[in-house]
Amino acid sequence: MAITSIGIGSGLKVEELITGLMDLQRKPLELIEDRAEGINARISAFGSITSAMEDFRSASVKLAGLGTWNTMNGSTTNDKAVGVTTSTGASAGNYAVTVQHLATSQSISTKAYASATSYVGSGKLNIDIGSWDDGNTAFTAKSGNKTLSVEVSATDTLTTLRDKINALGSGVNASILNDASGARLVINSRETGATNGFRITAEDSDGGNADNAGLSAFAFDPPSATTTTLQQSGTDAQAKINGLAVTSASNTLTNVVEGVTLTLAAETTAPVSISVKPDTEGMRKTLDEFVTAYNDLSKLLSSQTKYDSETKTAGALQGDSTALSLQRQLRGILGAASPASSAFPTLSAVGIEIQRDGTLTVDDTKFNKAVEGNLAEVRKLFTATDLKDNSRSGIGTQLRKFSDSVLSVQGMLSTRTESLNDGLDRNLDEQDRFNAKLENAEKLLRAQYTALDTRMASLNSLSAYITQQITSWNQSK
Repeated sequence: MAITSIGIGSGLKVEELITGLMDLQRKPLELIEDRAEGINARISAFGSITSAMEDFRSASVKLAGLGTWNTMNGSTTNDKAVGVTTSTGASAGNYAVTVQHLATSQSISTKAYASATSYVGSGKLNIDIGSWDDGNTAFTAKSGNKTLSVEVSATDTLTTLRDKINALGSGVNASILNDASGARLVINSRETGATNGFRITAEDSDGGNADNAGLSAFAFDPPSATTTTLQQSGTDAQAKINGLAVTSASNTLTNVVEGVTLTLAAETTAPVSISVKPDTEGMRKTLDEFVTAYNDLSKLLSSQTKYDSETKTAGALQGDSTALSLQRQLRGILGAASPASSAFPTLSAVGIEIQRDGTLTVDDTKFNKAVEGNLAEVRKLFTATDLKDNSRSGIGTQLRKFSDSVLSVQGMLSTRTESLNDGLDRNLDEQDRFNAKLENAEKLLRAQYTALDTRMASLNSLSAYITQQITSWNQSK
């Protein structure tokens, strides 16, 4: 009978023997695999640190930005009369604003027609943009503006005339107003101000350019003749700011006070108080974002590099020179003095304190006092830049540049991660080689034990035959 499985013929527990021997030979592979697990843990840890470092860099960019420390906020005691917004270039100050007159746009209306579908005549309307004198007796066309013309056919209605005027896209716009008398065309200047008024002259197909019939019913030219009604003249806004008279074609006063926009909404009998102050809330928000980003990074570095005596476990990066160097350099910049500001050479001078665990906290009272008392020096502490020697820059600038260096392609994080990945590749190659070695070893063992099993089976068969012959011989006596 043929032997189909090793061990059957000899009675040896061959599979157990091979498994035991292979387990012994596999022990070094387990050590190699453990090293791979450790490398993967370090790669993952550096991935988390890189992400936290990117958040910290973003916060450092804002901290070192002039926009953060130059931003002003405006407030008003009567926002229904005067609104205020600020932009780059605004300086702290207080202003008393009296609104004497709001800017208006010129508006005229025509006679009443039976409906919006009434025919309006034919010919051409010419519209000029410019200004009228006080009595509307003289018109001065605005420099650089061309006459706008509207061709009107006999089939045009009040509605189609409105649409043709609006299609001009500049100067004036038109709408239809329905009252008790019928439908009227109302024409307004698109912009407020005395220089944005308009004059309308008619070239009426019926030859009467100044009568109230046909297309001439839409003319507005008081020195000659007009058949429309002036509802409102175009006028400039008039106001006083700290007693100084200002005028504007618009109700939005831009850069009358540099970096400040005042929006006039109503005339006033008493001055409205406008206050422009540093945006301390915005500054504090930026600082809080920075502190949070740093603390998150600091805690991550600490957890990855420390040994926990209670759990007797080490962080994935315990003893890692790159992680420890990053932690040390960050703390060094935060704790060092900067010559950028003579009044506030350190972060602690403006209330930013380094705790024993390496994290940051902010003393509100100290920070607010520094910002309100000497914003210019606080700004220097965070934003000053020395192109020759970064250590003489403001602390915000130092941290931004340091972050850029750390996160660069050749930076410490990229370099260390690349090195770990190379090590992992070598480890995987070593595993492949060892697995191949184990496979060959197992094949050899199986071949050896197969031969042994076959030999012992043959010997057992011979032994059984001899025993049988002896027994038979003894019985024949």
